[in-house]
Amino acid sequence: MSERTLTIGFVVDVMLGRQVNAVGNMEMPGRFWGNALPLMRNADAVFANLESPITARRNAWRRCWKAFRFRANPWMVDALTAGNIRFVSLANNHILDFEAGGLDDTIRNLDAARIAHAGAGLSLIQAARPAVLEIAGVLVGAISITDTMPEFAAGPDRPGTHYLPIRDDRATLALIATQVDALRGAGAQLVALSAHWGVNLRPWPSMRFRRFARAAVELGVDVFHGHSAHLIHGIEVVGRRLILYDTGDLLNDYWVFPGFRTGRSCLFLARVTTAGLVGVRAVPMCITPGQVRLAIGKEGGRIASVLIRQSLRLQETIGDCVPETAFTPSTELMEASRPAPAGTETICISSLHSAAEIA
Repeated sequence: MSERTLTIGFVVDVMLGRQVNAVGNMEMPGRFWGNALPLMRNADAVFANLESPITARRNAWRRCWKAFRFRANPWMVDALTAGNIRFVSLANNHILDFEAGGLDDTIRNLDAARIAHAGAGLSLIQAARPAVLEIAGVLVGAISITDTMPEFAAGPDRPGTHYLPIRDDRATLALIATQVDALRGAGAQLVALSAHWGVNLRPWPSMRFRRFARAAVELGVDVFHGHSAHLIHGIEVVGRRLILYDTGDLLNDYWVFPGFRTGRSCLFLARVTTAGLVGVRAVPMCITPGQVRLAIGKEGGRIASVLIRQSLRLQETIGDCVPETAFTPSTELMEASRPAPAGTETICISSLHSAAEIA
């Protein structure tokens, strides 16, 4: 009997507040995902970073300077459910924007919607606790960390995030190894690590970040899911494990920074079995305030070209990752991604060890 192949979508920052929240008062929840919705629903699950607490509270964080504070009304959780988002990372620089009460409400709203979460809690033990969810009969573990907003860090009796400086020293990696081993011991057949790391608008992962991500997959993480830059970075395939250094943005109303393509993103569809990665496809997408849409034709081609260029550069700087990997354009979409409009850009990655496709 053949192993079950899962398709898990990885997206990044989902910010449901401000104008997005206002639109949610008038629109159906599925409207936010535009013509990307069939792709998200055809995946077995989608993993995201939740960039806004889901709460009706109005008492905003005032304990230090903060440029932006986001929150979404409780009914906005339906937008996550509509997009097939089964797991959200809460370890980020906005989840306590409306204090511990807002975080508590967020956890309660997610639990009520049966959306798994990790990375923040009412104590350090809760914040550091990974999630375990069943996806199409396979147990998947999810770890969530952040090195942003140390003021939000959880303490023994203090609500907050799973704050972890990004280092590849023995002590830091031992913490990751302990969590991976605990998940495997609990029956997890696949492990994802979500990291909200680094400063905004950085165009390239630092060598320190790359060493950390590679160490994490060597410790047993199957998919490393990075985010925070608001820009897409290249990918690496290490053996049968996947590193997504930064997956851009997904849903927000952010101002577009001059000179930065923050409105370009991808839906990364990882095909995995319990033995590891089978393939990955990245569907180019464009972000408009309050809605996502597929990037078609030349627009998708430009996003694909950036992703290829970034990924090839990663191979050049650490040549032992997948030395046999080659990137070639394709016009065919895999069955799991149908339906998709004609002209959607597709990129294929081929290796002697596996076939990974980016669409």
